[in-house]
Amino acid sequence: VQLQASGGGLVQAGGSLRLSCAASRRNFSNYGMGWFRQAPGKEREFVAAINRSGDSTRYPDSVKGRFTISRDNAKKTVYLQMNSLKPEDTAVYYCASTLLPRRSPASDENAYIYWGQGTLVTVSS
Repeated sequence: VQLQASGGGLVQAGGSLRLSCAASRRNFSNYGMGWFRQAPGKEREFVAAINRSGDSTRYPDSVKGRFTISRDNAKKTVYLQMNSLKPEDTAVYYCASTLLPRRSPASDENAYIYWGQGTLVTVSS
């Protein structure tokens, strides 16, 4: 199984980026997907999660209202739309796919078994 994340880059504070994650996983639509990030010198943290059908999502307070996760099961792709970006959003962003089929979004990284390679997002002030 491969997860290929893309869409990172350099953006000014207040700007937007859209990340994509293309998966090669069989029966992709059975599994929950998530985005996590890791800033330099910090632990990896949860950013967004979506259930298998795409009708339920979860976010931490730090990104709620600014980030939106979505998925296209026909394309086996999950997206992260990031608006109103802040310098503190600077990090490597990783997409992940859950170990087990999920009806609800998973915020615990232990629920995920497959991880993408990461894409760097840099927000300048």
